[in-house]
Amino acid sequence: MAKVQIDQARVSVGGRFEREGSVLAGTIQAAVPEITSKLEIESRDDPRKVAAVLRAAENGCYAIQALRRPTPVRTEVTVNGTPFDLGA
Repeated sequence: MAKVQIDQARVSVGGRFEREGSVLAGTIQAAVPEITSKLEIESRDDPRKVAAVLRAAENGCYAIQALRRPTPVRTEVTVNGTPFDLGA
């Protein structure tokens, strides 16, 4: 990994969240159409070196990669200790 001096870093993450339908009618559906990440870096190093480290960090971030590449979600449910099929 490249050695880069980071003097200060600030990050904020947000998103746009939507939902439609009804819990009572069983039609509730949530969506997150956009996630925003704002990163502010203070560094005396060459901005190209800083950018390379930031790209590597983003490429190695499990959360970001799970959002960028659709990731299957496997859900296992038990009710009172017995496996339960939510689709039934």
